[in-house]
Amino acid sequence: MLVDSHCHLEYKGLAEDQAGVLARAREAGVGAFLNISTRQSEWAQVVGTAAREPDVFASVGIHPHEADAHQDLGRSVLLEATQHPKVIAIGETGLDYFYDKSDREAQKSLFRMHIDVARETQLPLIIHTRDAEDDTYTILAEEMGKGAYPALIHCFTASADFAGKVLELGLTISLSGIVTFKNAKDLQEVAKIIPDDRLLVETDSPFLAPVPHRGRVCEPAYVADTAAFVAGLRGTDVVQLTAQTTANFFNLFSKARP
Repeated sequence: MLVDSHCHLEYKGLAEDQAGVLARAREAGVGAFLNISTRQSEWAQVVGTAAREPDVFASVGIHPHEADAHQDLGRSVLLEATQHPKVIAIGETGLDYFYDKSDREAQKSLFRMHIDVARETQLPLIIHTRDAEDDTYTILAEEMGKGAYPALIHCFTASADFAGKVLELGLTISLSGIVTFKNAKDLQEVAKIIPDDRLLVETDSPFLAPVPHRGRVCEPAYVADTAAFVAGLRGTDVVQLTAQTTANFFNLFSKARP
């Protein structure tokens, strides 16, 4: 069984044929999906899909792009949303200095609030970071000093140095279809050194379709292509990598365990 540890089933490109998208993924061997939210207005829909589909789980959180629009989001609101039985994660949250769609201080404040809720609930934190390695690491390390919390860097595209530092903090690293791209040589080297028990695979669908699907809307079924590519990079059998990443998912997201 494969797990797509990060997909956006409510986004345009997937939502119009959600039943078909899920059916094709299941046929490809995907047995669990983590449906990610990026703004408060999505939470009901994301959680609703998880409540309806036995193999779909949900996250609640605010993407850094949305930080300006959620500066008045109370900690208690996020905490309450985590109580639903199918909500197994917090996020995605983090810092994005590439697009700078929200004020950086607002991003940082919201990021720390998400970490605080992750620490209290022990639900894993799903982190988005782009062009913000230093500040992301500083916040993660400072907050870890206040008390441990589970977390992962999703759709990892950062440096090997950053990978080493977040692994030392105990985080997990998730690889998307980007790792299959021809120009992703540095990322492919990072993919080879992630410890077996700290590796996940994802699609981030409907974005970032892996080779050989580039140019198409990405679907959760394509996580199988990313898993096969990563197995080749790491010199392991795809069946073994599939089993390992699935075990890693349920070890990290313990609320999803049967």
